[in-house]
Amino acid sequence: MLKFILKRIGYMIVTLWVIITITFGLMHAIPGDPLSGLARDLPAEIKANYYAKYGLDKPVSQQYVIYLKNLVKGDLGESLTNPGRDVKNTIKQQIPVTAQIGLQAIAFGFVVGIVLGIIAAFNRNKKPDFLVIFIALLGVSIPSFVVAALLQYSLTVKVTLFPTTGWGSFKYSVLPALALSFASIATYARYMRTSCLEVIGQDYILTAKAKGVSGFNLVWKHIVRNAILPAITILGPQIAGIMVGSFIIETIFSIPGLGSNFVTSITNRDFSMIMGMTVFYAALYVVALLVVDILYALIDPRIRLDGAKR
Repeated sequence: MLKFILKRIGYMIVTLWVIITITFGLMHAIPGDPLSGLARDLPAEIKANYYAKYGLDKPVSQQYVIYLKNLVKGDLGESLTNPGRDVKNTIKQQIPVTAQIGLQAIAFGFVVGIVLGIIAAFNRNKKPDFLVIFIALLGVSIPSFVVAALLQYSLTVKVTLFPTTGWGSFKYSVLPALALSFASIATYARYMRTSCLEVIGQDYILTAKAKGVSGFNLVWKHIVRNAILPAITILGPQIAGIMVGSFIIETIFSIPGLGSNFVTSITNRDFSMIMGMTVFYAALYVVALLVVDILYALIDPRIRLDGAKR
């Protein structure tokens, strides 16, 4: 286990380095810089001081090396468009909001999707199965921002159950979490339905039935436990997808989280904030994949961490 984790951590570091390098190169490939508008009307000497302060007067290669050195020290820099605003502190302040919405969406999407998939599998070619398939088609076809708009209209305008925008108590997070989880529900339902149908047809299920195993033990211990593995596998990408999906959702619901801040940073071409957010989301993604791999092995002890069978 330790060897496996250390090996994956090495892969994670390489992956992060590649993402940082590509993002850094793409940002500097775009003509102009974030200070061109702010320092446009300033005297030449003051403008030069601004560029020197943020290192924008140096060649791109030197800026890249300096950024990597600071990153190793845990320094993500200072916002270019909001002087004095530390990137790392900004992430610390806003991550609780994004995390709350994301975790609610992940939990709701996973649980509801798994349950719907099981119901569909055990009612194959019946009305519940057709209903779940229809929900899954809607989930993969309708973008999250459309779902968000429909939820706002139906549950805040037509029926005033939740606030339309803003952030405060738990009720402010319900609609954003539902909008984010809709696609996950569809994905997990499809995976779980297919996986359950495959497991139900296996010989060991017929053997278990012949031995008298039935009811809850048959469904949970023999079917669900084996069928849920593919759903666990996609949990990592789903976590990252939901976090990235919060960009649009937080903007729609005017939520002061990382997603809306990331969109603003891109609009303002705030290099430091964009890089800091990119590093954070990339790290979140690779860590989620590592956790999923470990869970995969724990759920099914027959599977070795190197992918071989016992």
